[in-house]
Amino acid sequence: MKKHFAPSELIINDDGSIFHLHVKPEWLADKVILVGDPGRVALVSSHFEHKECEVESREFKTVTGSYKGKRITVVSTGIGCDNIDIVMNELDACANIDFKTREEKERLRQLEVVRIGTCGGLQPYTPIGTFICSVKSVGFDGLLNFYAGRNAVCDLAFERAFLNHMGWSGNMCAPAPYVIDADADLVERIARDDMVRGVTVAAGGFFGPQGRELRLPLTDPRQNGKIESFEYDGHRITNFEMESSALAGLCRLMGHKATTVCMVIANRLIKEANTGYKNSIDTLIKTVLDRI
Repeated sequence: MKKHFAPSELIINDDGSIFHLHVKPEWLADKVILVGDPGRVALVSSHFEHKECEVESREFKTVTGSYKGKRITVVSTGIGCDNIDIVMNELDACANIDFKTREEKERLRQLEVVRIGTCGGLQPYTPIGTFICSVKSVGFDGLLNFYAGRNAVCDLAFERAFLNHMGWSGNMCAPAPYVIDADADLVERIARDDMVRGVTVAAGGFFGPQGRELRLPLTDPRQNGKIESFEYDGHRITNFEMESSALAGLCRLMGHKATTVCMVIANRLIKEANTGYKNSIDTLIKTVLDRI
C-alpha cells in the first residue's frame, strides 16, 4: 500500500506549488545549486542563457534556466541547517511525490545538489581565497538525529573519535555531532585537482558554536584549538560553515547526490577576514556551473 501524505504534512499552495519555496514540480531541474544569500541567486542565474521560471518567497528565491545545454535550478536557502531541512524536503517532494494523488512516485528521481557558500578556514593550508569541497561534514546541528536510518549512513567510528577528542562523551550539555560523507562521485567531478578536499564542521550558529566570543563568554574557550588539532584516519577538519551536514545527510537518506563547496573568507588561525570576496565567489560559481 502506498503511503499517503496528508495536507498537514505535505502542504501544497492553491497554485500547485510547494508551501515554503512556492516551486511547482515541473520547475525543478535534476541539477540543483543551493546558495545561502537570495542575492547570490541572481549572480548564479546571470550566467544562464535563458530563464524559464523565477519565484521568491521569504528567504527562498528560485530560478530555473539553462547553462551550456544543462538545465539547472538555483535556490537560496538562507542561513542554517534548519533551512536546509525545509529546502531539501520540499525539493524532494517536488521530485518524488505526485502532488495530485499525494503518493510517492514509483521510480526515484535522483537530484544532484551542490551548495556554494563561504566559510572560515581552520588549517594553515586553508588561507583566505581557498576553495574547499566538503568530503565529510561534522554536524553540530543535530538535525539528522530526528530521521530514521541516521546510523546506517553516518561514520560512527569518526563520531566516537571526535567526541572523545573534544571531551564531549557523556556530557548531556555538549553537542551530539554526526559525521556524514558527501557523494564521492560528485566530489570527484566538482573538486577535481584544484580544490582542497576537506572535513567541514557545520555549526548551529555563527558566534559561540564557531568559537567566536563577543560579550558572552564561551563554555569552552579551547574548543577551536581542539577542533584544529583533531585527526582521524588521515582526515583533519578544514573549515566551519553552517549547512553542509544537513545537506549531505538528508540527500544520503533521500537517495540524492550532494556536496558543498565553499570559499574561505576568514582564517580562524590567523584571525583575518576578507569581506570583499564578490569577484572570487563568481569564479567559484562559474567553476561549479561548468562541472555540475
